[in-house]
Amino acid sequence: MFDEIMEKFEGSPSQQAVIRLLLERGFSVNDEGRVVSGSIEIPNTQIAREIGVDRRVIDSTTEAVLADDDLRPIFQNISAIPSLLSLAPVLDLAALTVEVGDADEPGIVASITTLLADEGISIRQTVSEDPEFTDEPKLYIVTDDPIPGDLLNEISALPFVRRISLA
Repeated sequence: MFDEIMEKFEGSPSQQAVIRLLLERGFSVNDEGRVVSGSIEIPNTQIAREIGVDRRVIDSTTEAVLADDDLRPIFQNISAIPSLLSLAPVLDLAALTVEVGDADEPGIVASITTLLADEGISIRQTVSEDPEFTDEPKLYIVTDDPIPGDLLNEISALPFVRRISLA
């Protein structure tokens, strides 16, 4: 799906940068063509500065989104979810990042969360990046308690795990 979205902006790397930012941040486009997070409007100048494009590129991109029957429902309904990942150290939580070989393989989240549950470790949040929207998707798991070394080794040994790291 990500490739199909980006193909619609194939002739404009600047517009592709806008689309990528909207998807990464979970920003949506309202009926007036403004970029919003919930009902809070994000100024075009701020978006343009963030990705290094002219602010008019934001307008042309949102106009194209609203004019496209396939893109409109995607970008009018996308939303962000708050992540505990960067807050984990502040809140005295543990955070595990899992990189896998093939993110489309079924059972990745279930296998890892089952191992954690079997160990009695409570999971506060699980966020998995969509393989359609990122080249190397990761699974992030925030837990109440630290994950013991032997369990980290067990997770690392799973056949689909390429690498793990702790935050």
